[in-house]
Amino acid sequence: MSDIVQIRQSFFPPTPSAYIWLLWVFHWFPAGSIGQWFSDHHPVGKFSVSRRSNINGRFGWLFMEIIGPVNMLYVMWKLEPSILGLPLWNKVTAALYVIHYVNRAVLQPLFIAPSMSPIGMEIFLVVSTFNWMNGAIFGCWVVGYDTKIAGYNVRISGSEPLSGWRKAIPYAGLIIFAFGCVNNIRAQLTLWRMRREEAHRRVTKDKKKHAQQENIYSKVYVIPPPRGLFTSHLYPHYWYEWIEWFGYTLVGTAVLSSIAFASRPVTTQELMVAPWHWPLAQLAEKYQIPFPLPALAFLLNCMAAMLPQARRGLRWYKQTFGNEAVVGRSAIVPGVSFL
Repeated sequence: MSDIVQIRQSFFPPTPSAYIWLLWVFHWFPAGSIGQWFSDHHPVGKFSVSRRSNINGRFGWLFMEIIGPVNMLYVMWKLEPSILGLPLWNKVTAALYVIHYVNRAVLQPLFIAPSMSPIGMEIFLVVSTFNWMNGAIFGCWVVGYDTKIAGYNVRISGSEPLSGWRKAIPYAGLIIFAFGCVNNIRAQLTLWRMRREEAHRRVTKDKKKHAQQENIYSKVYVIPPPRGLFTSHLYPHYWYEWIEWFGYTLVGTAVLSSIAFASRPVTTQELMVAPWHWPLAQLAEKYQIPFPLPALAFLLNCMAAMLPQARRGLRWYKQTFGNEAVVGRSAIVPGVSFL
């Protein structure tokens, strides 16, 4: 029982040591996602399978996605009750995260998507855990938890506001975030509009066959024509979400550690980052810019999860609609047929 109490005290909300541990585990996610490249097992969306253990699509999606911002706000409230007293860019960083997930976790599944297939229990648990960790990490980060990157003269957060040309970085990040967010939503809305149109076309064609269906949109899929956002790739919503989180990472360079606005001590622990972060840590060190590892790790984790899923979807599109319907488009990276 004492161990359970100790865990609760260490992680709800996270202590500085627990934060470092969570961040270290979280930023190694790309290594754990390698297996996705060798399997088509991903029971969600068009790959959903009928099982007793499935979670309802709409409410499963709501829960496993909303847990991130809810946990972030909980951590912020517990660690820094006067949230409004945080530095401006810390508050902006937190607000952008919440804005993204209000759309992704609430508006899309409950009010916009025509239907959502059941979610496999394993996907539900993995995504829920992933988002809980991300929310905890972001919450600690924006209230001022900080650490030094081992081997580099750079920290995760700044001790003073950006100066000189560096002041422009978070503003550029805001523009990029907005551009990615808007186009991510546009791509999703386009797909859902086409699904609705196809469902109504089928109902009109065979009213008797579809009369008894509770949801005429269920398992209705179309391949978008090669124009607009879908001209060069089939998953532009993934691509623009990457752009969105890249902008978010740039905004994160302006996040200040608590040493800049509070008396709470900054942890002296150093964090050894994964090899794929080394070049970026060197770049941050060279230009003396904070290294926003929480945001950068989330961006790379999203890329690691979405790439194999998009390639899986590309194969499905070819099998379902034929190679000619794909017309040389890539899965997610424009102009790169392999991806």
